[in-house]
Amino acid sequence: MWGQSSKFIAGTALALMAAPSLATPVPAGAVDLGGRVAPAEIDSLPYLQCVPYARQVSGIQIYGDAWTWWGQAEGHYRRGSRPKVGAVMAFQPFGNMRLGHVAAVSRIIDSRTVLLRHSNWSPINGRRGQVEDDVRAVDVSDANDWSEVRVWYDPIQSLGGTAWPVTGFIYNERIDGAKPGRPAVLLNASYRAGQPAEPKRRDVIGEIIAAAQTRKR
Repeated sequence: MWGQSSKFIAGTALALMAAPSLATPVPAGAVDLGGRVAPAEIDSLPYLQCVPYARQVSGIQIYGDAWTWWGQAEGHYRRGSRPKVGAVMAFQPFGNMRLGHVAAVSRIIDSRTVLLRHSNWSPINGRRGQVEDDVRAVDVSDANDWSEVRVWYDPIQSLGGTAWPVTGFIYNERIDGAKPGRPAVLLNASYRAGQPAEPKRRDVIGEIIAAAQTRKR
């Protein structure tokens, strides 16, 4: 009996692994030139990636790996080299960061300093996929053109030492006639000018589990 049950379970598992995944439709007005996963990705991935979080907080409806965002935005969203609140900073692949990175600008402090909201940058308590809200990024380019930045890195409680290459900023301003996405509230209401930017941490995995349990009740 146990042998037959084991064979059934193993066969079922193999069938599920071999079955093609069902793609989630991309919302109307979204840009999907790369063909990745859509809104359900937050629940389906093992940890929160930078892309779904940047899309959520900025309202910019682009899907696909972070390094593709800049090219995908062409003809759909305004782009530029200066930070604006709500814009997405598009990082180029560099070193071990092979897929690039995207982060939303939540506040401009001065001509070389902004605060970012992003996910899956710093490992926190040994865990990847953590959200960091209102953390510093500093322009270290010679020309003050935001082509290179250093970013807050939680394990050392300071700016990281790497000068990360940035392609530019994508603004939530459609140029293709589509309606812009609605961003989440970007600025920490407790922040006041002149105060040091204190990074905030969230246990996003815990929030997702709690939400799922609430839906089952």
